[in-house]
Amino acid sequence: MTTRRTPQRRTSTAPQLEVVDDRRAWSRLTTRAVVLLLVAAALVMSLAFPLREFIAQRAAIGSLQRELAARHGRVEDLQRQQQRWGDPAFVEAQARARLHFVFPGEKGLVLLSPDDVKQAREPKVRVATTPEVPWYDGLWTSVQAADDSAN
Repeated sequence: MTTRRTPQRRTSTAPQLEVVDDRRAWSRLTTRAVVLLLVAAALVMSLAFPLREFIAQRAAIGSLQRELAARHGRVEDLQRQQQRWGDPAFVEAQARARLHFVFPGEKGLVLLSPDDVKQAREPKVRVATTPEVPWYDGLWTSVQAADDSAN
């Protein structure tokens, strides 16, 4: 035979209060918070290095793009200069200005500033005075000095 339990009816209308141990609930919450904090710290640590590398690579890419743009500008300048050198009138003007070329029958005239005259009067090559000892004696003396310093 099976027995059946009948639900008991409450006779009082006051709510029933359950006693809960606050320390046990607090420790469960604290344990969860610590685990969550550890997981968050592990995520931050695992993402820190790749994020730093990503930022460094983006900076390097930006630097290389600026350098590339500057080089493209330099290439365009050189192409314009190459086109100018293809013009015979430009070549003639440069030969006259830089090299003081003249056509046959023309007289060339070069104007000098006072600084140019002063530089022309100073000797460009200084003549060394003859040494008092022959060169081979100086060489032998330096070899002996090197040998003495090595010992």
